[in-house]
Amino acid sequence: MGILSVDLFITLDGVYQAPGGPDEDREGGFNFGGWQGAYFDDETGAVIGAGIDRMDALLLGRKTYDIFAAFWPTRGDDDPIAVTFNALPKFVVSRSLTDPAWEGTTALSDVAEVAALKDRFDDIHVIGSGDLVRSLLEADLVDRLNLFLYPLTLGSGKRLFADGTVVPAAFRFAEPPQAFPKGAISLAYERAGAPVTGIDISQQ
Repeated sequence: MGILSVDLFITLDGVYQAPGGPDEDREGGFNFGGWQGAYFDDETGAVIGAGIDRMDALLLGRKTYDIFAAFWPTRGDDDPIAVTFNALPKFVVSRSLTDPAWEGTTALSDVAEVAALKDRFDDIHVIGSGDLVRSLLEADLVDRLNLFLYPLTLGSGKRLFADGTVVPAAFRFAEPPQAFPKGAISLAYERAGAPVTGIDISQQ
């Protein structure tokens, strides 16, 4: 059985909204879009690229899908990320999208359909798609979190871990953390069963 990996760029205060550009997602009056670029360096790009090379299927929520579908098919064959994304089997969870235009895309009407994908693919990646990620966490379908943590706080914006949207879960490092020259950190976690609670630290 394959695994479902979540790739997410996130601030110290948990905001994932619009890292890539000022107009990427202004929902809720968000005016801080494009916060990732100041911290991008070659080393970060290499790790992100290696993650893209590992995936054999791409799973997206509707909002991120619309952004990707409008951008990546227009890129030329000299862009290796575009070549990978355009060739990969793609899945979008949406109740309203029934005939996706991006070649190689299948629409799923419900998060429950995602579980069956693990029988077909080795490493399915979700990129961005915060609403979908929260639903996947709530359904206990996430096997790995690939978080790129950036050294800033924004105080507002969409946050990954909203109250009541995840099941109790423990994680362990899937690989050692990696720090990058401009201050970002790569944190890769895999599921490690249920959290251990009820310990009185003073008795340790």
